[in-house]
Amino acid sequence: MARTLTILGATGSVGRSTLEVVLAHPHEFRVVSVVGGQDAQALANVARLVGAQFAALADERGGAELKVALSGSGIESGAGPSAILESVEREAEIVLAAISGTAGLGPTAAALKPGRTLALANKESLVCAGAAFMSEARRLGVRIMPVDSEHNALDQALAAGRNGDVEKAIITATGGPFRTWTREQIARATPAEAAAHPVWSMGSKINIDSATLMNKGLELIEAHHLFDLEAERLDVVVHPEAIFHGLVQWRDGALTAGLALPDMKVPIANALRHHERLRMDLPRLDLAAIGRLTFENADEARFPCLALARAALRAGGAMPTILNAANEIAVAAFMGTEIGFYAIPETVERVCSTFAGRSLPAPATVSDALILDREARDTARRFLSA
Repeated sequence: MARTLTILGATGSVGRSTLEVVLAHPHEFRVVSVVGGQDAQALANVARLVGAQFAALADERGGAELKVALSGSGIESGAGPSAILESVEREAEIVLAAISGTAGLGPTAAALKPGRTLALANKESLVCAGAAFMSEARRLGVRIMPVDSEHNALDQALAAGRNGDVEKAIITATGGPFRTWTREQIARATPAEAAAHPVWSMGSKINIDSATLMNKGLELIEAHHLFDLEAERLDVVVHPEAIFHGLVQWRDGALTAGLALPDMKVPIANALRHHERLRMDLPRLDLAAIGRLTFENADEARFPCLALARAALRAGGAMPTILNAANEIAVAAFMGTEIGFYAIPETVERVCSTFAGRSLPAPATVSDALILDREARDTARRFLSA
């Protein structure tokens, strides 16, 4: 019997890859609701393609356009926060949470319903409110399946042993577009150069996080909450070919790793069905054809955002929430050519230092996380305007 599915972020890169998986397996999934951001026509096309019952647009201004675009289809629609919440309230066995940024935090938390599977691609849910989010998921019996290739690979590798036997869980980074650049060259980088990811096709903000290696730092924080591993048992290794995605070093010296060609449909399919693997019509990994794979230590001198994220993870409490908020403001300023590349970590460090003396506890609820997020963003904006 087909499993019912709601897709939050259906018009983004993860959402589009999810649609490819769903359309390739029409007897496995029945899409109930789809949620998009601002593009009413794109969302209407998606809703018609998968035969959804309901389509919700985040931008209220596009509600009328969405309704017209769906005219005659029988698909209900809405726009704005209430429509998004309606989409997650509708009965569905699986929710794919791929709305990016803190905008996805509320809908993702609302999607936590008893007995559901949550295929999680919204990292802010764990970075900004990880303790509260995971506690609520456990209370409701929600199964969290990570969609990011690194965490999905770790989830599979960790099944080979017990958590207490893990010596180190390692996620990989391609190194981004500046892996071989000097610090002086990186300092002069333009937003277009920073957004040119060498392997993955993602949004501009995530691409720039990959260029600063902040993305890997945020993924360490995610891994801490997903797998109940402290900072000392989490690490990053640079692997430009993006074949290894996650590795587990066990206390007996053995290593278990998740390998795949860099295609988001692989972890998405696993997250949607997990132990019941779907047959995917994708190229197979041919290690002999590749011939050689390389690994390097991450250079935190050239990429200080990684060190800042590690420090926030070790500090705990509210610091990861503050780190993420400051980073989003700084990256937006860089994308707008208001600041240089290294002003991103400088801004994040200043904001984190400002809050450090207050010893704020981890947000107890998503609402608390959003309040703290706004305060940290305002602080970052003041620094940048000065």
